[in-house]
Amino acid sequence: MAVPLALSTPASAAASCGRTASDMDSSSWDRTANGANQRSGSSTGCAILGIAYNTHNLDYHCYTRIGNTSETWTYLRNDTTGTTGWVRDDLLSDGGSLTYCGF
Repeated sequence: MAVPLALSTPASAAASCGRTASDMDSSSWDRTANGANQRSGSSTGCAILGIAYNTHNLDYHCYTRIGNTSETWTYLRNDTTGTTGWVRDDLLSDGGSLTYCGF
């Protein structure tokens, strides 16, 4: 009898496209993000909603982790433009939010 093989699938985004997060971090100050895309979810496959630049004031809400990887994304509001979205933490000079979103 043949045993079916388990199919390997890539780690899914912790924040699917369109998912938002409440402001759990409650901190806001100048952060450096030199041309970082703000996306609708924590994946480069999600729509770009805006771009965060190093002259912008960013209000971090919380972060999430992608599957079992070390990749994290921060949900933030760009106070300069009013746009909210997810930014990959390695694109933020301080590494992003320290408050976990819970998903």
